[in-house]
Amino acid sequence: MKIQERTGAGNNRSAAPAQPGVGERLPAPPRERKPALAALAVLLILVGALGATVLVLRAGDRIEVVKVTRPIQAGESVDENKNITGVMVAKDDSINYIPYEQRGALSKLKAKNTIPGGVVAVGEMFGAKAELPAGKASVGLSLKEGQYPSDIKSGDTVAVYPVVSGTSTGKGSSGSGSASGTPLVADAKVNNVASKSDATVSTGNLNITLVVPQEEAAALASAASEGKAVVARVSDAD
Repeated sequence: MKIQERTGAGNNRSAAPAQPGVGERLPAPPRERKPALAALAVLLILVGALGATVLVLRAGDRIEVVKVTRPIQAGESVDENKNITGVMVAKDDSINYIPYEQRGALSKLKAKNTIPGGVVAVGEMFGAKAELPAGKASVGLSLKEGQYPSDIKSGDTVAVYPVVSGTSTGKGSSGSGSASGTPLVADAKVNNVASKSDATVSTGNLNITLVVPQEEAAALASAASEGKAVVARVSDAD
C-alpha cells in the first residue's frame, strides 16, 4: 500500500524542466571556430621570428674596413699613420669595401679624386693614377726656400706669381727679384707635396704638384722651368 502511494506521488510531479538557481551562470553557446584566421596568425608569428633572426645574424656578421680620417687629395696614397683607420661595418657583398687588412696593398694606389675625411673607403675611389677634373691640368714645380710657405701641404689653395728680376743699379746688380702683382694662376690646388727628406740635397728644392685650369698651365710651366714662380697660400674661393 505504501509503495503505491509513493508511486502515485511521483506521478503528480510537474514535467517542466528545472530552472537554474539564483546566481547560476547560463551555459555559453559554442564559439564558431575560424581555422583560417588562426593559421594566418601563426604564419605572421613565424615570419616575424624569422625576420628578427636574420637581422641578428646579419648584425653579427661584421668586418673591419678602411675609413678615411683626413682628406686625401687626388693623386695621394693612404697612410695608416696619418689618414686612415679601421672601422667595423655590417658585411654587404654589394658594397666594394676595402678590408683593413689590405691597407698595405692600398697604399700603393692613388686616390682618383679628392676623398673627404670621415667616409668609409671603397675600391672605386682608388686606382693606379689620379683622374684630373675636366678642364684641369697638373703642373709640377721645383721651388727654392722663400718661394713657398714653409707649412704648405696637400689640399691648400694657392696663387702663383711670376718673379720679376731685379735691375742693376750703381756698381752691382741686386741678383734677386720680386713677385709681380698679377698672378700666373689665381686659384690652384696643391695636389701633392714631396717630403722634405726627398728634396734634392744639392739644391734643397721642394717639389710640389698643382692642379690648375688648362688655359693657365702653359704660362705656369714656363715660369716654373726658369725658377721664376712664387707660391702663396690664399683663401678658398667661394
